Amino acid sequence: QVQLVESGGGLVQAGGSLRLSCAGPGTIFSSNTMAWYRQAPGKQRELVAGISIGGRTSYRDSVKARFTISRDNAKNTVYLQMNSLKREDTAIYYCAAGPQILSGGSPRYWGRGTQVAVSS
Repeated sequence: QVQLVESGGGLVQAGGSLRLSCAGPGTIFSSNTMAWYRQAPGKQRELVAGISIGGRTSYRDSVKARFTISRDNAKNTVYLQMNSLKREDTAIYYCAAGPQILSGGSPRYWGRGTQVAVSS
């Protein structure tokens, strides 16, 4: 049973912006770090950004200063604002939740993903 639902993906030109959203039940949001992963064709899934319950954030180097993760615990929603998009950002983006993501742990919950395609 899918408990996290992503939205906001699409096709955008290089240099453009997209905002992804992920909604889920409060039981998950209230007790887990939330994160965004992505998987490009032929590549392994990678952690893009994470945000703890208290708001501490972490980003992979390639998206720092371009992407911003945030969470609204009252709405049980996590966001990923993506600016200055590049072709190499093209991937399926997955929302995930887990207690130890920022320390290297695996998520306990996953969404089904949303496609982001960046054209030149």
